[in-house]
Amino acid sequence: MSQKETRICQNCKTEFEVESEDIEFYKKLNIPGPTFCHLCRRERLISWRNERSLYHRTCPATGKKIISIFRPDSPIVAYDRDYWWSDGWDPLDYGRDYDFSKPFFTQFRELFERVPMPAVFNAFCVNSNYCNHIGKSKDCYLVFASWENENLSYSAQCGSCRDSVDLLTANNCELCYEIIKGMKLYNVLFAENSENCSDSAFLFDCKGCQHCFGCTNLRNKSYYFFNQPHSKEEYEEKIKEFDLGKLEDVGRARKLFEEEKSRSIRRPAFFMNTTNSTGDYLGQCESCTYCFGLREGAKDCKYCINGGYGLYDTYDSFGCGAGAELVYESIDTGFNGSRLLFNVAVYGSSSAEYSYNCHGSTNLFGCVGLKGKEYCILNQQYTKEEYEELIPKIKAHMDEMPYEDKKGRIYKYGEFFPFDMCPYAYNDTKAHEHFPLSENEAKSEGFIWRGEEKRDYKITKRGDELPNNIQDAKDDITKEIIACAHEGKCDHGCTTAFRITPQELLLYKKMHLSLPRMCPTCRYRERAARRNPLKLWKRHCMCEGVESRNGIYRNTAVHDHGEESCPREFETNYDPEKEDIVYCEDCYNAEVV
Repeated sequence: MSQKETRICQNCKTEFEVESEDIEFYKKLNIPGPTFCHLCRRERLISWRNERSLYHRTCPATGKKIISIFRPDSPIVAYDRDYWWSDGWDPLDYGRDYDFSKPFFTQFRELFERVPMPAVFNAFCVNSNYCNHIGKSKDCYLVFASWENENLSYSAQCGSCRDSVDLLTANNCELCYEIIKGMKLYNVLFAENSENCSDSAFLFDCKGCQHCFGCTNLRNKSYYFFNQPHSKEEYEEKIKEFDLGKLEDVGRARKLFEEEKSRSIRRPAFFMNTTNSTGDYLGQCESCTYCFGLREGAKDCKYCINGGYGLYDTYDSFGCGAGAELVYESIDTGFNGSRLLFNVAVYGSSSAEYSYNCHGSTNLFGCVGLKGKEYCILNQQYTKEEYEELIPKIKAHMDEMPYEDKKGRIYKYGEFFPFDMCPYAYNDTKAHEHFPLSENEAKSEGFIWRGEEKRDYKITKRGDELPNNIQDAKDDITKEIIACAHEGKCDHGCTTAFRITPQELLLYKKMHLSLPRMCPTCRYRERAARRNPLKLWKRHCMCEGVESRNGIYRNTAVHDHGEESCPREFETNYDPEKEDIVYCEDCYNAEVV
């Protein structure tokens, strides 16, 4: 068995451990292993994903006006999505011989900036043009990283949801608003970490609840109001205290709910039918380490985020899965296939390395935009024998003539694409969301930065001029250009103004919910800020026997450690610098389940 190693990260200069099982994984793929720590690898990886920022461009092939994730001033060529998938052009026309006088990454950049890209990643969708990284969806607007949704707006990381607005990480939800990590919810407003609930509002960590308002840590309850039980008749009188169609009542309810949350305990992580794993929001996973947002059959994975569905034996991935195995340092890659290394958006393929947006292909190295091809290097076609002879030479050349960026970071074979090759502005990417940098910091790392856009919206309504009660909102409100309450003064990328769409207005009226006063971008960033980070800390259980360590929560059950402090330790993504009351799984279950 290999022994673990201690290395120094090229980027942050801190020590990091390469465990024995990591070394065995790298040997299996015949790669040298990382020179960046896992957090720096993650930042580098997700800087290649612009999920939410959309721009107007013109397709150079068709002349059609398009919505694109690539900025108008970007060197990337963006085609209309449907034309890109047509037979109207051939990506092999851009192929080139490998040049042993240049570093590989320099050659890849030259190819990458010539081969056309689809304007957005959007498949099998109807009337869902202003969306990205979605599939099998209908009538969706500003929805991102989602699958099989209908009549959904301003949402991300959703699956099988419909008739809802402002969801973040939700599955099988209907008639819902402002949900963070929700599953199987119906007619639920303002909920976090809850599942199998209906006809409720302001929930945190509730399961199997109906007709509950302002509640936390409940299981299979009905007619609870701020965690107090009531008869059906009493409950119906109580909720009349809050008319959620009125802005001030929403604010008042939210304030009381946050106070209720602050007195509630947290479990270390949200796991469902998951074994031998660490991370958060894992469902039906086995032996997954330091992973977040994996579901349905992920196994033997490490440092993976947002994926699963049969993902196996994979490290350092984002948005990967659907039957793929042996994936490493890749993003948005999968749909079966094996040995997928250092890729972005490679689907239904096998034995592909350092490739971008390739589909249904096998044995690729450094390719862009290929469909149904095999044995290609830099989009140049080779025979099987030529390919197998050339690949070892290229890998050796990557070690002998590595790419070096302006900060002196060295990129040999086995490293993901360099920081300074990313096609997106840093503040348009998932990296900025999880690893926020200032403009100067981002530029010093070699990233592009999107400056403030000049906006000249002709505001027709301020937030304080909107109807106070949803029942007073007329249909012509959809014609108004509404000023965002933040007025562009926040650090959320505020758009300064927004509209209420007709389908959105219908849902607000149906749910009897007050109109929003912030633009969708600011609303998303405020939801995202309420999530825990994609990072783990080792902590002690805060149960002190009869109450929490801070004395705020009083236990309701006798625990196995009696009145003594709980000795258990665990890993969690609850930051120890914050005031959340985090119990170990055993103490939590004694109180809640």
